[in-house]
Amino acid sequence: MDLKAGDVVMLKSGGQPLTVAEVKENEALCLWMGMEGDLFRETLPLAVLVQVEEDDEDDEDEDDDEE
Repeated sequence: MDLKAGDVVMLKSGGQPLTVAEVKENEALCLWMGMEGDLFRETLPLAVLVQVEEDDEDDEDEDDDEE
């Protein structure tokens, strides 16, 4: 998996999306917002992460529907 800062990932076991802040060797520093708006950060092994595919086209379609 070729991750870079700004990529969105999730734990393979599930959970909420995490944003990659930095990648070093076999680890990624990930950030996410808690339910009460708290910012969390944790360094996780790449082996436990899966990259989330972002659907830019779906986002654009939703914007068109709102207009």
